[in-house]
Amino acid sequence: MSTPTISTFAANLTTERAFDVLAIARKLKASGKDVVELQIGDSPFPTTAHALGAGKAAIDSGRTHYCPSMGLPEFRAAAAKFVKDEFGIPATAENIVVGPGAKVFETYFCELFLEPGDEVLLFDPVFPTYVPNVLRRGGVPVFASLKEENAFRPNPVDVERFLKTSKRPKAIILNSPHNPTGGVATADDLKAIADLIRGTKIALLSDEPYCHMVWTGKHTSILVQPGMMDQCLGAFTFSKSYSMSGWRLGFAVGSPEIVQLIGKMVNSSLSCVPPIVQLAGQAALEKDAAKRDAVMAKFKLKVEVLIRELKQVPGVSVSMPVGTFYVFPNVSPICANLGITSHGLAMYLLEGADDFFGVACLGGECFGDAGRGFMRFSCAEPDERLVRAIHFFRDAIGRTERVKSYLAANPHFRL
Repeated sequence: MSTPTISTFAANLTTERAFDVLAIARKLKASGKDVVELQIGDSPFPTTAHALGAGKAAIDSGRTHYCPSMGLPEFRAAAAKFVKDEFGIPATAENIVVGPGAKVFETYFCELFLEPGDEVLLFDPVFPTYVPNVLRRGGVPVFASLKEENAFRPNPVDVERFLKTSKRPKAIILNSPHNPTGGVATADDLKAIADLIRGTKIALLSDEPYCHMVWTGKHTSILVQPGMMDQCLGAFTFSKSYSMSGWRLGFAVGSPEIVQLIGKMVNSSLSCVPPIVQLAGQAALEKDAAKRDAVMAKFKLKVEVLIRELKQVPGVSVSMPVGTFYVFPNVSPICANLGITSHGLAMYLLEGADDFFGVACLGGECFGDAGRGFMRFSCAEPDERLVRAIHFFRDAIGRTERVKSYLAANPHFRL
């Protein structure tokens, strides 16, 4: 019996490992194991109140049918006002297109600009879904390493090298504040990058989901630089700032020509984002800023708890991230001592260190070669659970016999 042949792309598709570890963690929890879940970038806080109220009111008032693929006019206007007031981005409603979260704009950006063989600059460690979206279009990823000694900021020198040495340079994907490292591009970094690409055929995706999680200074966007609205697409989401991850709502900012083309992609792929979701998001933008900022302050305190506890673990070096709710400690000495990869160490904490308790987190190599020797912890649990998780980490690395047993059963994690 013959079956349809699976495409090479689908057969080799990679995914965001946080969701894979999430599935393992939930399976272990279902079997009775207590697991502290620090593997995924979700908020432990409820959706903001006005968003909840507007979503419920929209259901009750019958806003449950199709709407324009570009988004509700009132939502687009609210999103434009938001980015202009908060970040100085010169947007109107004509510069906005809505999507189900920010991640989908990676796909649309690549569909909009890439032809097979075009090269795309990615900063490594890299958010895991950037690569498959480039490959989906036959693009060629080109990697530049983010350096710990440079606070994981993008280096304009790497952009200049990409433009000069690549055979077919076409696009750049920039993520600031950066997942997983917590690095944040400065205004000078962004100006230098904008100066390098201005007036060229280079397109840039500025992925900005952590725009309200900048702990030193304030978020800046490359879209405020002169001319960048014509070459850049900025992606924003409600998942982090307003704790709306399950609502699946985001929007992109770009020139009217760019967002109109993306609107056609929305039309041909998912028709529209549900009006009830957009109306909830509009209410969040217009009425929940104070609550949002209070929650962001709580996130900062949670990050500080993780940093404080991790500094007590022998073999760990870690600094306060400039942004995001992730901590990205260097655990290379521990890995070398135990003979285990950093993701192997993460999985050992989840599966092998104890029969009744575990910690779910990610090894840095889940985000590319430059992440090796690091681990990523989110802070999406109560503070006392964060403290317990890191105390467990400290104790677990001393259980050398259990490490040996885990590596014997999982030799692919040997360093």
